[in-house]
Amino acid sequence: MTDSPSALLQAALKRDPAGPLITYYDDATGERTELSATTLANWVAKTANLLTDDVDVQPGQDVAVLLPAHWQTAVVLLALWSMGARPQPESGEATVVIADEPRLAALLETGGREVVGLSLGPMNRPLQATPAGVLDYAAEVLSAGDAFASRRQSGQLETMAAQAWVDEVGLTGADRVLVGGTFGVEHALDWLLTPLVAQASIVLCRNADQAKLAGRVADERVTATIGVTVERTRRLD
Repeated sequence: MTDSPSALLQAALKRDPAGPLITYYDDATGERTELSATTLANWVAKTANLLTDDVDVQPGQDVAVLLPAHWQTAVVLLALWSMGARPQPESGEATVVIADEPRLAALLETGGREVVGLSLGPMNRPLQATPAGVLDYAAEVLSAGDAFASRRQSGQLETMAAQAWVDEVGLTGADRVLVGGTFGVEHALDWLLTPLVAQASIVLCRNADQAKLAGRVADERVTATIGVTVERTRRLD
């Protein structure tokens, strides 16, 4: 077993650097984004550098991640784990919050936090309006460095829990897992880490249109689902 999320990504890079690791659909916008292990690792490194250099996130620090399941959420989580930070699904006492656009106004009202905003729009679209005190992730991340030297990693306990679920359901590297439903960071073990531990690839569907799922299962050669039921396809949860 590989002991951290960062090590899982490095293993995926060695195993298949060019094949699709995360394929993302948003049925509300028509977006389809495909990330290989190489592309994902590049985004993770850039994000880790951005959060280190511009936000001063430190190893061991709690960082609130208020985002739905999305390919950029996967990037943010993997970056934080590679930095040794601890992603949290609620703002709580965290002094750094990474959030989607609809939550920014409420976060700014409380004050006293570093806030990073993501539009989660197609093509890494910037925020529609950037409030004072918010770092626009999309506007800044592409200029960040492509290499990140990790001082300390985190996420080992989450990886162990994901391994236990992999063993229970019999997921393998031959699987391609379609994830639907309304998942957030609190469910990252299900929609992100479990497939990565199993060396499976992920088809992540936001705002999933049930009428399109059977065709997508066929087109993407999906073998299992999480969060949605598709006829004649094994559901893991």
